[in-house]
Amino acid sequence: MEPLKRNLIKKINNLLEFFPVVALLGGRQCGKTTLAKMCRPDWAYFDLERDDVFDRVNGDSLLFLAEHHSNIIIDEAQKSPILFNHLRGVIDQDRSKKGRFLLTGSSSFDLLQQITETLAGRIAVLEIPPMKMNELEENTIPQFYQIFNHTLDHHTIDLLKTIQEKPLAIKAIKEHFFYGGYPEPAISKVPFFFKNWMDSYFHQYINRDIRTLYPRLDLIKYRRLLSMLSYCNGRILNKSDIAREIEVGEKTVRDYLEIIAGTYFWFNLPAYKSSKIKNTISMPKGYFVDSSLSFFLRKIESAEQFDAFPDFGRFFEGFVIQEIIRGVNTADTVNVDFFHYRTKKGAVIDLIINGSFGTLPIEIKYASHTKKKQISTLIDFVDKHDLPLGLVINNCQEVSLISQKIIQFPVGLI
Repeated sequence: MEPLKRNLIKKINNLLEFFPVVALLGGRQCGKTTLAKMCRPDWAYFDLERDDVFDRVNGDSLLFLAEHHSNIIIDEAQKSPILFNHLRGVIDQDRSKKGRFLLTGSSSFDLLQQITETLAGRIAVLEIPPMKMNELEENTIPQFYQIFNHTLDHHTIDLLKTIQEKPLAIKAIKEHFFYGGYPEPAISKVPFFFKNWMDSYFHQYINRDIRTLYPRLDLIKYRRLLSMLSYCNGRILNKSDIAREIEVGEKTVRDYLEIIAGTYFWFNLPAYKSSKIKNTISMPKGYFVDSSLSFFLRKIESAEQFDAFPDFGRFFEGFVIQEIIRGVNTADTVNVDFFHYRTKKGAVIDLIINGSFGTLPIEIKYASHTKKKQISTLIDFVDKHDLPLGLVINNCQEVSLISQKIIQFPVGLI
C-alpha cells in the first residue's frame, strides 16, 4: 500500500530550495520518516535508532560526512550531538549549496538545543503533526486555508461563501475524532487494533523514550500526571492542584509539563491579551497533541462510546483546534500565533489566530446550527477590535452568515 500524501510535502520541498538542512520535528509514529522519504525517495537513509548505524555515524562523524556530504536523511538525529558540530563544518565548506540534508527528531529539547548552538542560519525547522483529516481521506488541503495567504478583510467572507467543496460527513468526522491522526490506527479504523496499538505506543513512550531521555525521572508520578491531563484536556491547568494530587512540588509539575510538550504529547494554548478588554485570564489551556491520546487515557475504546462521554464538547474543541493548526501551518505564512481567550467573568473564545494576515477569532460548536445569542462574546470581540470577521465552526452543512461579520462554517470543510 502506497503511503498517503502529506500536506507539508510542498513546504518541505520549498525549504530545501533555500536551506542546506531541513529538520522535521514531531512525536513518534506521526509519519516523519515516511514524509522525509516521500520528499527525497532517492536519498540515502540512516536511522540512528539502529545500533549499527548509530555506531557508524557517532563513532566517526567526520568520516561518515566525508562519505555522505549531501543527499542524506538522518532519522532521530538528536541521538548524536557530535554529528551537529561536524555537520556545520561540512555545510560551511560550500554555503551556497542548498538541499543537502533532511533530519528528523522526536525530542524538541535536545534537537533544538543542538540546532541553536551549531546550525543557526543554516537550517529550517518544521514541526510535523499527526495526519490531518484531508490526508486520511486522500483529499487536497481544504480551500479554507487559502484565506491565510492574504490579509483578512471584508472580501474574506465572500471568498468563504464561494467554497464549493462538499463537507465531510459527520460520521466520518467522528471517526477521525476518535482514531486521531497517527497513521497506523487512523488508517485501519479497527477498535481492537486501535487500543492495542495505543497501549504499545504509550508504554514505549514511557518505558523507552522518557526513561532514556530522563533516567532520573519518577516514571510512576509522570504517568499519573499524564492520566490526570486526560481530565484536564481543554481546561486551564491549576498546577498547584495537580501537584497536590500526584504528591510532588509545583516546580516538578512545571518540569513534567515541559517534558510532555517537548516530546510532542501535549501542547499549551496561551491566553490572548488585549488592551481593549480588561480582566482577561492569562493562564494557558492545554490539549493533547492528538485526540486519540485523550480517548486512550480515558479508556474510551470505540467511537460508539461518545454518546455517554461527559467531556465530549471539550475534546471536540481540542480536535478542531488541532485540525485548524495543522492546516494553517501549510499556508505560505510564518510567525503565526494561536491563543485562547477567557475573561474572569467566563466569556470565552475557543481559538484566536494571529499573523501577518490579521486576527481571526473562532468559536467551535458540535451542534449543526448556532444562534446569534450563543456567540455574544465573539460578536463583542470582533466589534471592539474592529475585525473584518469572526468564525463559528460547527456541524452545519453549508457556509452561511449568522450576523453581518460572523460566518458559520462546516467542520467538514476544515
